[in-house]
Amino acid sequence: MKPILKLYRGYANEQELIVMGHVFKPTKKKDYDFRKKSFKNATSVISLFRIKTQSNADVYLEYKNSKIHTKTLLDGYFKFCVPLEESEKYGWIDYTVNIVFENKTITSKESYIRPKKENLGIISDIDDTFLISYSLNPFKKLYFLLFRNINARKVFEDVVTHYQSLSSSGRNNEAEQNAFFYVSSSEWNLYRFIVKFTEIHQMPKAVLLLKNIKTSLTDFLWTARGGGHNHKFEKIKHILEFYPNLKYVLLGDDSQQDPFLYETICKIFPLNIIAVYIRKTGKQEKEKVKTILKNLETLGVSVCYFTNSSEAITHSKTIGLIL
Repeated sequence: MKPILKLYRGYANEQELIVMGHVFKPTKKKDYDFRKKSFKNATSVISLFRIKTQSNADVYLEYKNSKIHTKTLLDGYFKFCVPLEESEKYGWIDYTVNIVFENKTITSKESYIRPKKENLGIISDIDDTFLISYSLNPFKKLYFLLFRNINARKVFEDVVTHYQSLSSSGRNNEAEQNAFFYVSSSEWNLYRFIVKFTEIHQMPKAVLLLKNIKTSLTDFLWTARGGGHNHKFEKIKHILEFYPNLKYVLLGDDSQQDPFLYETICKIFPLNIIAVYIRKTGKQEKEKVKTILKNLETLGVSVCYFTNSSEAITHSKTIGLIL
């Protein structure tokens, strides 16, 4: 058996490259099987939260004919923040990381995005924003995670059309797609699940920023309760600070704290946010959410509180965000 090296999509601006991943201890457990159903699917999901991370493991990033060395943190997580050469191109760019085990090199490849200054930045929540998750009912959310195979999980109607239009807004070719970020309270354990789900439904390729990895069954039982809103705020704030020249669209839902987080972000970055979209998850609009959105309009932010993504599409066309 050998250690497992997992990489995540990274991102870069004009000066810095950030890529990250995890190193896990050797295991006989099979990786998550996306084709399994019912109880076998539940077993696969639970196994994602029973993994063992490898602390202080040596990790090497291959960059510009050199190897940059770091070590994993206590939870097996590693992150490279390195100066970027000005000659670097734009769009999605491949990168390579490797570890050494018993004199053998284990290599993994991923990609990072480097958007142009004139691009848009689109930041979206996941659960009940585009992935139907039933966050208002933790037990139902947990049931669907355990007993509904990834191919049985659904997106909201027309959400793919909206997101694809936002991705290509103002761009002339595929290499210049806008920078998409999926920021969620889900843990890194579910990274492959989320990536596979977005690929199945042809959602825009995006950088994922998730919560710290969990390594026990107890942690798994808490995942359906959501939370981690400070994590989401810090990650969104980091994106806007990392790309201060981009204009942003924020997408979320009213099941938890997205409206409150987005209001704070808009107040801190008054020149950066073009529009805020909040999906209504219940039968009635929430008065606190309506109050927040009215307040954002006084800051010059265009807002849309919607039930169906077709309404969001109409709004985006009305304000000239998409064609």
